[in-house]
Amino acid sequence: MKNENFEHEEVHLGHNVQRIREITGMKQYELGQRCNGWSQQQISKLEQSEFIDDANIAILAAGLGVTPEFVKNFKEEKVVYNIQSNNSLHDASTQHYRSTINNEVPKKLLELFDKFLEEDRAKTESIANLSKAVLDLAEEVKKLKKEN
Repeated sequence: MKNENFEHEEVHLGHNVQRIREITGMKQYELGQRCNGWSQQQISKLEQSEFIDDANIAILAAGLGVTPEFVKNFKEEKVVYNIQSNNSLHDASTQHYRSTINNEVPKKLLELFDKFLEEDRAKTESIANLSKAVLDLAEEVKKLKKEN
């Protein structure tokens, strides 16, 4: 199924680089380090550029763990549209996006997800411990009131 709303939009390559970087949870400094040691300022300037030459797109794409074609064709709206329109990640219409990402990005996303889950478990445990402490304190207050 083709959505005509996305066919004639202008491509802002810098914005594409920025959104892919943000989605993967990468900071500008980290991307710069992966791009032959470029500075954070260089990455910022490139992300503001509507046009980026093919040589720099290739370097940025490698640093992001995607193909240059993925950067050039990335449209956040298309990704959202495809997610909303398809019930399965294995559907043929999403295979194009999945096949252009190299193996490093999904691995990184899984690592980030595992980190998020571990942090969530730790927070949940802390909340449970705090709740128990509050209940124990409330019981002590009740006992003290009864004794007085």
